[in-house]
Amino acid sequence: MNRPYNFSAGPAAIPEEVLQQAAAEMLDWHGSGMSVMEMSHRGKEFVAICEQAEADLRELLAIPPEFKILFMQGGGLGENAIVPLNLSRAATVDFVVTGGWSQKSRKEAGKYAAEVHTAASSEASSFTTLPDPASWQLSRGASYVHICSNETIHGVEFHQLPDLKALGSDAPLVVDFSSHVASRPVDWSRVGLAFGGAQKNLGPAGVTLVVVREDLIGHALPICPSAFDYKNVANNDSRYNTPPTWGIYVAGLTFQWIKRQREGDLPGIAAMEARNIAKARLLYDFIDQSGLYLNKVAPNCRSRMNVPFLLNNNALDEAFLAGAKERGLLQLKGHKSVGGMRASIYNAMPLAGVQALVAYMREFERQRA
Repeated sequence: MNRPYNFSAGPAAIPEEVLQQAAAEMLDWHGSGMSVMEMSHRGKEFVAICEQAEADLRELLAIPPEFKILFMQGGGLGENAIVPLNLSRAATVDFVVTGGWSQKSRKEAGKYAAEVHTAASSEASSFTTLPDPASWQLSRGASYVHICSNETIHGVEFHQLPDLKALGSDAPLVVDFSSHVASRPVDWSRVGLAFGGAQKNLGPAGVTLVVVREDLIGHALPICPSAFDYKNVANNDSRYNTPPTWGIYVAGLTFQWIKRQREGDLPGIAAMEARNIAKARLLYDFIDQSGLYLNKVAPNCRSRMNVPFLLNNNALDEAFLAGAKERGLLQLKGHKSVGGMRASIYNAMPLAGVQALVAYMREFERQRA
């Protein structure tokens, strides 16, 4: 029997192959006599797991050698504090506010930076658009510029990262890419630091990925806890304190799964991007021609990962969700701040899952025509 299709925004679906391998290795990892959850984080077995995960991720995302890969704890919300503790230098930081997550990031940074400046915002459009980078009012001498490149709640995505140098800024770009990491390539020439919780595309909740340019390390504020100081984490290969060992292990299995993927001649991340484009197009095209469903996000910035949609009569919402659950289509209820529905279609969601959702949506609409 096929498993249900899980459209949760996170923690989200993990590839079935990864779950099967983790289950098979649960009691005894590679003849070690131990589960990964029982290993010393400094022992040779886990060190090998961690090093392989880092190498695979560097290959997958084509991360240049001048960037450090850190496996940390605290999730995206925690990193909203850890980034300004390490990068703000108690000066001004710029924020581009495009949804719920960049709002949270801006608020948290206000505890540590001397000034938090909103360089641009799309709040006036209820976060259904992205502000044109040409309109951003960037601060002179800002410590960094923060964006959330995919807003999970509101369903908007930067399909191209902004070029701050072209905008006249020398500040590093900080990118919260929690909800679309590994769904497409990254232009590292435009990035100073990127971070993301694993629980969307990379594995289970508990491990947070930070990719940071080396010249940005070593400037933590005196109040920064030692375990969150990027210098300590980098100098100790993500094992300054006990890292989330199980999360790193499953993330490593997910990296290997992505490496095995092919879409025609496209391997790895390129295959993921092609699939994600196809899945998103299928769902958006159906919504746009429908008389029952509506997506309000401007077409040029619609997320490939998180597709919010409304029914034109919200009295039908509960019936829609109940029918979806009966058909094995799970976790479709929208975020409480937006309402309606939301289909999160991360890497682990197969095209067949989106096809099943569209078939159900079509049936539900036809029954109420």
